[in-house]
Amino acid sequence: MRSRELITFVNDALTRLSRPAAMILAGVLSIAPACSDEAKKASIHIGVISFAEPQLRTDLDQALIRGLRAQGYVEGANLTIEWRYADGDRIRVPQLARDLAGMKLDGVVTTCTPTTRAMATVAPGMPIIMAGVSDPIGQGLITSYRHPGGTITGTATQFEDMAAKLLQLLHETVPNATSIAVLFNPNNSVHKVFLRDIENAAGLLDLKLGKFSIGKLDDIDGAFGEMRSSGADAVLVLPDDSFLFNLRRRIIENLDAAKLPSMFGLREAVDDGGLMSYGESLSRSHFRAAYFVANIASGTSPADLPVEQPTKFELVINLKTAKSLGLSVPPSLLVAADELIE
Repeated sequence: MRSRELITFVNDALTRLSRPAAMILAGVLSIAPACSDEAKKASIHIGVISFAEPQLRTDLDQALIRGLRAQGYVEGANLTIEWRYADGDRIRVPQLARDLAGMKLDGVVTTCTPTTRAMATVAPGMPIIMAGVSDPIGQGLITSYRHPGGTITGTATQFEDMAAKLLQLLHETVPNATSIAVLFNPNNSVHKVFLRDIENAAGLLDLKLGKFSIGKLDDIDGAFGEMRSSGADAVLVLPDDSFLFNLRRRIIENLDAAKLPSMFGLREAVDDGGLMSYGESLSRSHFRAAYFVANIASGTSPADLPVEQPTKFELVINLKTAKSLGLSVPPSLLVAADELIE
């Protein structure tokens, strides 16, 4: 029952009851509006800073909005969001961070390592909520998962523990592929760790590994040219990189043209036509980021909010892409898949 309907109901009741009963109901009437006001969440003003172009982040941004709504915050009512996108240009990230740092915000949601670092640099006292950042301890962003110890908290992807698993799944899907190309960003320090683990796994699987770097847009054509020359049979695109995330559709266009099976760490790439992915759901990370926003808005320090690590990793396979490649996915993987795109 809405407050206005409650008031009407009680007023009608007051005219029919004895004075003692009427006094009791009058007390309820005086309390009800106050309780209603206390139940409303105070308005908050937050920022969201993203490396990618907005059209490549629609599902992730919507997941964050759904999460905030679940926490009782709705844009236009008690929530204002400052959306900032670097459109895939790393040079713009520091300026966007400075822009948000100049506002009186209750916190900023960061969506990758570069945006998290940029915000921490220009706004050392502002609460920062990560939405899916890999190896935040190794990158020096937090002290520990349980006790972050500063102004940064949120969700981590744990991709740093999965590089070998990505190669293994690709090998199981394309067992005849003996030469695997790995696309990586030379500017991403985490990718150095991924490459080391993948090289070790390739040795155990007796696979030939080719490493091809994409650090700028112009590198894509050259990388695929070298890949064709090397005789690559399949491609593994390293995850946890905002730059490659933003270029994923260009990469997939080249994969289609070269008729190469592919493995990604992000299901968004499989939605766009990549063959398969394995990893933590970034949509879930963004949805969960709202929990941290709500707790910080309620007065909890980021230092006291443990960083969440994923408890589930999803295997997603695009059967349409498999068919176009003339590839038969092993039944064991079809059964293991969390989602099959048909």
